[in-house]
Amino acid sequence: MTSLGTIGTRERFAPLADIVHETAMVEKLITRAQIVQLQVLARAGALAEQQAAESSARVQAHDMALRAIAAELGGVLRLTDRTVQRRITQARTIVEDYAASLKAWEAGMITRGHVDVIVDAGADLPADVRLAFEAVAIQRCRRDTPNRVRAEIEILALQMHPRSFTERHQDAAAHRAVRLIPGRDGMSDVVATLPTVIAEGIHDRLTRQARAIIDTRSERSNEVVDTDGRTADQVRADVFADLLLAGKPALDDTRDTTAGPLGAIRAHVQVVVPAFALAGTDVPCDLIGRTPIDAATARRLAGDTPSWERLVTDPITDTVLAVDTYRVPNPLRRHLQARDQHCRFPGCRLAAIQCEVDHTHDHALGGATQVGNLAHLCQRHHSMKQFTAWRVRQLKGGVLEWTSPLGRTYREDAPTPAVAFTPAERTWPAGDPAPF
Repeated sequence: MTSLGTIGTRERFAPLADIVHETAMVEKLITRAQIVQLQVLARAGALAEQQAAESSARVQAHDMALRAIAAELGGVLRLTDRTVQRRITQARTIVEDYAASLKAWEAGMITRGHVDVIVDAGADLPADVRLAFEAVAIQRCRRDTPNRVRAEIEILALQMHPRSFTERHQDAAAHRAVRLIPGRDGMSDVVATLPTVIAEGIHDRLTRQARAIIDTRSERSNEVVDTDGRTADQVRADVFADLLLAGKPALDDTRDTTAGPLGAIRAHVQVVVPAFALAGTDVPCDLIGRTPIDAATARRLAGDTPSWERLVTDPITDTVLAVDTYRVPNPLRRHLQARDQHCRFPGCRLAAIQCEVDHTHDHALGGATQVGNLAHLCQRHHSMKQFTAWRVRQLKGGVLEWTSPLGRTYREDAPTPAVAFTPAERTWPAGDPAPF
């Protein structure tokens, strides 16, 4: 027997169910159209090469033929010839060099976003290793969303490249620079090209300082009239300028508060360092939520900076060997950061250190503060869990099972490396008792 409540629920969500169904159908049509467009653009590039094949000045002739074809197509697409030429080049790369990825996309196993991740990560790989890389990358892409697998695929490409990541990073770091790009209305952009971990640290420290200023402003708003209406972006930009021009923030509203001066705030980033990397092996390390970094940088961070929390994993078994910090964090929070790595809502990859630890079963309703009832959620998805019809329950092993308003379920496994703290094995001389 169907209750009136069940009927009412179905009627309530019927419009959304229709939208979800239509979205899925439209996505299939868009996918097919995108694939056909790629194939047509690739044919345009091949035609340009064919037209220039018999020319003595082949390089220049090919470029001119390609420009002419791009301009022709640009008139139809209402795009510049430069844009069309770039799309033709991208299309040929996918169609001719990554045929397996294109086929997997057409079959619905992966999406265009996955294809872009594979193509971007494999851009520097020699042709003789590209096929092997692509085969593994496709299988890994089938497990998760493009932003989730990006770092893993990038690390895979780095591991398969015949030239070490450290050598390539050193070459790239030699081109670090700061550029000034004039803008409109008396504004300009200051662009710094830096190693990723340095850039991430700069942005994180600016963000923490901006939050301290905004939090202090909120605390004092009850006592005095708040004349500071700056947004977080504006405060971050002002602190950036103050630090470069004066060496410290000029407008430091936190001096007389328990938050302490802004100058004491340090950047906080999260890096997964395989055990072999600390031992000196040149293997890529993962800057959670961003991109891989080279092992030499990871070793310097792990060894020289006391404010870094270190997570060391075995590269073969993926077992966590050590999680430590010079600060005194909550051991349970450390364990959860090691397990979760990032926000546990499907598809989100915001680093765990920037997320909130959420009680899966609400603490106010009796949910226990223990590993089996805790998981990291970013503010966006934490709020969505609280204020929408999305629901979640936690299974064994840190597995989260999300249920959408339509009743669709999404399994969210704890990311690899799976955390399994194991005691070190020691042997004792015969006749000597073990000290326990």
